[in-house]
Amino acid sequence: MDAQAHILPCGTRLHLQHGPIDLIIGADGDRTAAFRAARTRFETVLQELMGEISDLRRPLTRDSAHPQGQIAKRMDAAARPFAQDRFVTCMAAVAGGVADTILTAMTAHAELSRAYVNNGGDIAIHLGADQHFTTAMTGHDGSALGRIKIKDTDPVRGIATSGRHGRSHSLGIADSVTVLAKSAAAADVAATLLANAVDLPNHPNVTRMPACDIDETSDLGDRLVVTNCELFAQSDLNSALAAGLKTAENFRAKHLICGAALFLQGANVATRTSQLFRLQRTPEHA
Repeated sequence: MDAQAHILPCGTRLHLQHGPIDLIIGADGDRTAAFRAARTRFETVLQELMGEISDLRRPLTRDSAHPQGQIAKRMDAAARPFAQDRFVTCMAAVAGGVADTILTAMTAHAELSRAYVNNGGDIAIHLGADQHFTTAMTGHDGSALGRIKIKDTDPVRGIATSGRHGRSHSLGIADSVTVLAKSAAAADVAATLLANAVDLPNHPNVTRMPACDIDETSDLGDRLVVTNCELFAQSDLNSALAAGLKTAENFRAKHLICGAALFLQGANVATRTSQLFRLQRTPEHA
């Protein structure tokens, strides 16, 4: 099936869909030109990615060859800084990389005061002078987790969320992790890795199985992914979230991310970026 495009009933947002890629796009300014550019660029996205998919699924190392496609290059550039001491593939940046690419096409062909491309919760943002972008964080059950407000003066231009309830498999137990970064691709990689870092290795309340047994094409291969979690004691929640937060603060210190919020069974923690996050605090973490 070819790429599909239509304006949503609100009349101000564009929906693009092709295979597993599903985008919701908004733009303030020359919306007609922006949506035209988005549709045109989107037509070749899936074909472009599939042309290098085998290489993009391989673990990144210092010696890994650089990809050729425009989107693949974005993915590689976002993932490579995280690959120095941990397992990661370029696929960790695919949703964010696509969002960044479509937004770049829009801003190159239209005068916009504000715009966003939302790829399943991984969001690329454009903000002109005196503009801001707000969004809610919600749990997999629809519960309110908090809100994010980004101003034009903030360095954040990408938001991504990952966790064991998301579209991809996770090595960790986080319900969700939301990351703010300078691009959607960078946020996407970091969210994946931080969701992995929220973990309780060998805990009896966690069920895992090889990723390849669930999806033979998974870039995780035979690594064990989380398939179920029973309820944890508060001390376990604190321990798992502390492990994730330590990694998040390390990423922030290296300027790989701007901030992160981590959620597990009603508990939450966040990096020292209170001006960006407004969390629904639980009594134990208020």
